[in-house]
Amino acid sequence: SIASADMDLNQLEAFLTAQTKKQGGITSDQAAVIAKFWKNHRTKIHESLINQSRWDNVLKNMTWRVDLKSQSRHIDQINTPVAIVEMELGKNGQ
Repeated sequence: SIASADMDLNQLEAFLTAQTKKQGGITSDQAAVIAKFWKNHRTKIHESLINQSRWDNVLKNMTWRVDLKSQSRHIDQINTPVAIVEMELGKNGQ
């Protein structure tokens, strides 16, 4: 729960306090150890979760432009902007 919510220190403290008050929950010593561990390793844990949830493909390059129609069968379609986006995908780490 802590890692998936990427809790800040205030959220962590509130969560652990609630866990210590639950019947069958954790002790205050266990809460202190969890809090210390989270403070020291939060960034590594967050990056690991992101890497595990990411698909194989990553965005390598992106180009875009906006075109305006200068000719059309219908007058109301002239000067209508159209965005064209080109994305190049590649394998993660390559």
